[in-house]
This record gives sequence, structure tokens and C-alpha cells, in this order.
Amino acid sequence: MPDVLTLYRPTGLKEYQLIEEHGVFPPRLDHQPIFYPVLNEDYAVEIANKWNTKDKVSGYVGIVTRFDVDAGYAGRFNREVVGNSTHEELWVPARELDEFNAHIIGEIEVAQVFYGSEYAGPVIRCD
Repeated sequence: MPDVLTLYRPTGLKEYQLIEEHGVFPPRLDHQPIFYPVLNEDYAVEIANKWNTKDKVSGYVGIVTRFDVDAGYAGRFNREVVGNSTHEELWVPARELDEFNAHIIGEIEVAQVFYGSEYAGPVIRCD
């Protein structure tokens, strides 16, 4: 078995529903040239809890997903620090997302869920 790198992806409701339906991360929208999973759960929680729960487009819910990817393959992509030292992201060009999905080992799991005061959807269970 290859070495694995555990990554996290904070999502809103619609992206989560697509992940549930297809088992992989959905294609990026035209205005999203980069898919950026993050390298630590604390940063993913910060995004999900502070941003997604207040965002109408996210459905007022922040879902932290966790998944493993082949570490050798993931090493191809730039690691970018976009704030303090814990704000580290892996920058995957959107055109390579299908191949990236193929290198995920196991399933994409729900690690944590945060609900905003305006959330009106279903309860989302953590794995």
C-alpha cells in the first residue's frame, strides 16, 4: 500500500451532496480554477465554522470532509500557506481533479459538521 497523506476539505451543502452521490469531489465551476484541500483539520474547521455557516451559497452549513490520498501523487502539487502557518492548502488545478479523485484511497468521510442559525436542511452525520 502506498504512503498516504490525510487531507481535509471544508464544503457547503451542495458540494457535500454531490460527494455523497458520486463518491468523489465534483468538478470545479468555471470560476474555480483550483481545487484546494487543506492539510490540517483545524484550518478546515475554521473555514467550515466561521465562513460556510454564514454563507447562503454553502446552505449555512460547514462540513469538514477527511480523506486519504496517495502521498507520492499528492507531492506533485504546490503547498500554499494562505494566512498563518496553519492555513496550508494543496493547490490542485481543476483540470486535474478527475485524476486526483482516482488517487484517493478509501472513502471521503465527514469529520465534523457545523450548522448556522439559518440552516434548514437535513442532519448530516459524522463518520
